[in-house]
Amino acid sequence: MGTFAVGQYPTHIAFDGTNIWVTNTSGNSVTKLRGSDGTVLGTYIVGTNPRGVAFDGEAMWVAVSSTNKVVKLRLKDGAVLGSFNVGSVPYGVVFDGANIWVVNFASSNVTKLAANGSALGTFNVGQGPEDAAFDGANVWVVNVNDGTASKL
Repeated sequence: MGTFAVGQYPTHIAFDGTNIWVTNTSGNSVTKLRGSDGTVLGTYIVGTNPRGVAFDGEAMWVAVSSTNKVVKLRLKDGAVLGSFNVGSVPYGVVFDGANIWVVNFASSNVTKLAANGSALGTFNVGQGPEDAAFDGANVWVVNVNDGTASKL
């Protein structure tokens, strides 16, 4: 147990099987902590207002809300492997075992990306989607502005 400093206004967190990754929304960065003891292994600048973060089995994906992009980071050193356009004001990110789904708050939709970042589709959901979860078969999205959840 413990409490560990990460950055300014931490909002989302993900586990890569070994390490913890935390988005620092006001710090425009992601901090990587060793899962076993909380030691900071690195802090990586990703763009203005990072939000959601997800692990795809090989890389970390971070929604960067002010740039309307999702950034793919290499696990070992946080190097940017790619930056991909998504909808307006992306917040949540989830991996379904094959693809990355990015929840776009201001455009009320979800962008589905392949592991190489190519767009596979855009799906409308409720108003003000914030986050998503994968249940093993479907992606679920929570929509704060209309009090609904969408199943894709």
